Amino acid sequence: MEPLSNYPPLIVIVGQTGSGKSALAMKLAQAFEGEIIAADSRTVYTGMDIGTAKPSVADQALVPHHLIDIVSPAESFNLADFQRLAKEAITDITARGRLPILVGGTGLYVDSLLYNFGLRPAADPVRREALQKMSVDELRHEVMRLGALMPANDRNPRHLIRAIESVHSPIPQQDPLRPNTLVIGLSIEKEELEHRLAQRIDTMLDAGLVDEVQRLTDEYGMDT
Repeated sequence: MEPLSNYPPLIVIVGQTGSGKSALAMKLAQAFEGEIIAADSRTVYTGMDIGTAKPSVADQALVPHHLIDIVSPAESFNLADFQRLAKEAITDITARGRLPILVGGTGLYVDSLLYNFGLRPAADPVRREALQKMSVDELRHEVMRLGALMPANDRNPRHLIRAIESVHSPIPQQDPLRPNTLVIGLSIEKEELEHRLAQRIDTMLDAGLVDEVQRLTDEYGMDT
């Protein structure tokens, strides 16, 4: 285990969608000179604003936010990218005497930091390109030939390619829970959560969610 000094203080807020994570993060950031790191696999993309409940422009002006609007929907962004950029953000925020506050979001993203996942090496781009040219049936045959575990959705090319690439890759490792970290988990009653989510959907629709989805589909296709 590394010295505790290698782990700057970190607050992590997790919980159900609609449980109030973002609101709590804003309050803590204002009270303790904090900055927010979004652990969300969708708010990283530009243009996905309404449907992802991305922090408002006003909130982002009030409290600095990190890992929001950093890639186009046409670009790839994976767990390794998030883990690297989040660690860089924590270092940067701490170096300026501020408190990093991680808000999830995407559970796997949060866990990759809490337990310092040792991730598999990046895929061979030449092999990946060859696999992407295969049909679904060809990919399924390759999975079976290699003796890999067939994914639950065995008609999804991305899932099949991931299964193929996992063969002979080192098994990812993880550390114990990150030291010097306060994890806050939020949970609310089912009825209240359902009410909040219904309100959120209405607000999104009023704000133009349908138009946003149509624009993204027109620009990037249905697989975005």
